[in-house]
Amino acid sequence: MISLNNVTKTYRDGTSALQQVTLMIETGEFVYLKGKSGSGKSTLLKVLYGQEKVNRGQVRLADHHVHKMNNRKIHKLRREIGVVFQDYQLLSYKTVFDNIAYVLEVTGYPKEKINDKVIEALEKVGLKHKIFEYPSNCSGGEQQRIAIARAIVHDPIVLFADEPTGNLDPQNAYSILKVLHKINKSGTTVIMATHDQSLVDKMPSRVIELEKGYLTKDRSINHTMMILSSRMGEQYII
Repeated sequence: MISLNNVTKTYRDGTSALQQVTLMIETGEFVYLKGKSGSGKSTLLKVLYGQEKVNRGQVRLADHHVHKMNNRKIHKLRREIGVVFQDYQLLSYKTVFDNIAYVLEVTGYPKEKINDKVIEALEKVGLKHKIFEYPSNCSGGEQQRIAIARAIVHDPIVLFADEPTGNLDPQNAYSILKVLHKINKSGTTVIMATHDQSLVDKMPSRVIELEKGYLTKDRSINHTMMILSSRMGEQYII
């Protein structure tokens, strides 16, 4: 599904964001991308969905060689993926329905099917009752779930979530995490950047960790659960 081979990314100001990163992510995985601020998490996501070009190495997502794609082809790629940001990025002058429908409208989705697709996406995140509200009338947690509905309305093969719980209190953060895992169980590959270890502990999965642009740890779900069991003083048979 996703592979990076010896990927290096250096910005024009000389900042080394990624250094010789090699990894593979299979279809249907849920992956936590961990690391401190400045470790390269956001850059790695941007490289995967084509917002940033690599200096060296190869990036592949499904059948797309992302490192070779021009702007026209990148737009085609983005129709197959979903992206969720920390700051929601909702249009304040549009209703919840229109915020989500807009994604389908700009990609030429049949007009007669848009209503059903929007309702389906909102049902997945538990917000069908907010369909005609404006973002300002929704809480932070609700706005993030709306942003998730917008990101999945076109049935992406991969959902990238860049610190989606960063602006939320622990209760709402856990609610968002459960929504993302639910989406993953429906078959969508999910890659979530986070610095919050408590979320990983609540719902363990594969963990990829970056430090100063280098991939320093890659733990399978089994390894992660073993670490968690050790912290809790319990024993798991895995």
